[in-house]
Amino acid sequence: MLETLVSASDMEQNPQPVEPAPKLRLLVVESDPAMRSACAEIAAGLGYLVESTAELEGVRRSLSAQPTDILLINLPRNNNEALALIAEAKSLHPRLTIVAMTGSSSVNIAVEAMRSGASDYLTKPFNMDELSAALDRAATHHANAATMRHLREQLRLSRGLGSIIGHSPEMERLYRILAKVAQSTHPVLILGESGTGKELVARTVHAYGPNAPKPFLPVDCGSLVPTLVESELFGYVKGAFTGANRSKDGLLVSAEGGTVFLDEIGELTLDLQAKLLRALQEKEVRPVGATHRVPIRARIVAATNRDLASMVERGTFRKDLFYRLNVVKLQLPPLRERRADIPLLAAHFLDRISREKGVKLTLSDEALRTIMDHDWPGNVRELENAIERACAISSGPVLSLSDLPTQLQQKRHEEHITALQDEKAAEQREPQVTPLADLERQAILAAIRTLKGDKLKAAKLLGIGKTTLYRKLKEYGIADCLHDE
Repeated sequence: MLETLVSASDMEQNPQPVEPAPKLRLLVVESDPAMRSACAEIAAGLGYLVESTAELEGVRRSLSAQPTDILLINLPRNNNEALALIAEAKSLHPRLTIVAMTGSSSVNIAVEAMRSGASDYLTKPFNMDELSAALDRAATHHANAATMRHLREQLRLSRGLGSIIGHSPEMERLYRILAKVAQSTHPVLILGESGTGKELVARTVHAYGPNAPKPFLPVDCGSLVPTLVESELFGYVKGAFTGANRSKDGLLVSAEGGTVFLDEIGELTLDLQAKLLRALQEKEVRPVGATHRVPIRARIVAATNRDLASMVERGTFRKDLFYRLNVVKLQLPPLRERRADIPLLAAHFLDRISREKGVKLTLSDEALRTIMDHDWPGNVRELENAIERACAISSGPVLSLSDLPTQLQQKRHEEHITALQDEKAAEQREPQVTPLADLERQAILAAIRTLKGDKLKAAKLLGIGKTTLYRKLKEYGIADCLHDE
């Protein structure tokens, strides 16, 4: 359960199974002595270095005294102080993985804990297996987070910008614009086909900006019904609609100076477009069901795979909102227009899966040629899925053509057939050349027939000796059939 992920360079030199990692440090926070003792005992049995405390103040002392990997903390009924502590601990110790325990079956408490910084939660009472599974997930989350930090640093130094991968001229141009855009707080509009990594670019804009410590809050405008999009963006007050048992801030308010990412902005209805425009212009929102307005300080990054300019002409997207969002436009190139990045992307996905499996995985030459030649209509997302599929069904460390998705195999087979057909057609188009020996035979026999079998005259006419002529006729097997007249 407690394993680490080896680096790519280590695997290249020695593709061995992953070695066990040093023990993770776990801090148990529980006021009930029996529960605290049981959790600590189970965790120690699973290989953790365990420390426990009954007081919330003890958490601050322990986290300050030594590095802690996982925090297992109880949320009492009056959980505001514990939630505040979770947020504080996560802010001061970003690498800390937090698992919350609650005696309430209410999903709202768990959601609040995860919003504050917890990655998982347990509902009391729970058994040993449930605790073990939660700690296992926490250890995996901790290891993956460490790997991603290392990978982001590698990409920043050698492969791209942030978590974006690519060094093609198209991507280099994008990096130059991104580096400038990230330092401002202006709205950004990201355009590109599905699967090109629009959300990844949005996260990079946020991560390299002045408000990087603030929240990054994405919302998929295309997957939610309009009423839900409105309540997500603007919030609502208690009693605004059925099920609204308490007031809730919208994402534009919750961002608190961070970034709100509006994915598939082109799917918003005209009514919501008008409300969003008003919020951006006035820098305030009116929650659903409220009579008051709330100020906002969020940066807006929007994205779509649709042609907003054409939608403006057709009247399906507001021109004023388009201009409000289109302060800075980032056009992401499809993968087929930056084929030089395909091997780098494939290597990145293989590195990640290799770390998970503990064995170095590579592509065969034919498989690499195949993915280089494919147009990838689904872009980077399709390439990632193809690599994952190949790794899942491959019987060895080298991924072959037969491990790739069927459509890629079929295309390669069709290309082979086409190449053979072209080769055959080229052969048929080649001029027919008669060998010299055949031409010589035809000339000798034609001369003898013309001279009615006179070999002497034929030899003189052909410019060869009579002995040579008889030898040739003997080679042809017809010396006895022709007589001098």
